[in-house]
Amino acid sequence: MRTPTKEERQWLFRYLEDHLLGATSGVRLFKEAADTWEGTPHGETLAHLHEEISGERSELLASLEAQGHTPNAAKMLLAQAGAAVARINPLNIRGGENGPGAQLELEALQSLVRGKEALWETLLALLDDGWSFPKYDRERLSHLAERARGQQQEIAAIMCSTAAERFRA
Repeated sequence: MRTPTKEERQWLFRYLEDHLLGATSGVRLFKEAADTWEGTPHGETLAHLHEEISGERSELLASLEAQGHTPNAAKMLLAQAGAAVARINPLNIRGGENGPGAQLELEALQSLVRGKEALWETLLALLDDGWSFPKYDRERLSHLAERARGQQQEIAAIMCSTAAERFRA
């Protein structure tokens, strides 16, 4: 097993913090989407996705802390500001499941999950190079990457099954 240098670990921490920042806003965007779609056939799916995304964010934070790293306070403040903006839901201000705002909201959710999938794939590649991550082993990271792919498919299914309805006058 290879031991990363201090500089390499700092690069990794910056990368993980950026994903933590995105996850913080993403958790809020998924909550807003779940609220928007509550009572529809897709509300439960989005509520379930919100729970999974929230748990994965907590797991990422726990891994950083287990590595002895405290996330940058300025970045976390920025994450909280992003989460506050997400409460307004600028992509879907009207908060409905129809129209271009709803489409953009679903596309943004899918993009966030794709970014998360890339994180897990990157950590898997680093494992292959001899890195280790508290709380993450190959099996867990592979599971998270596969789950992200499934989450993207769930969002895509909502987009496809509701697209025609969404753009009707």
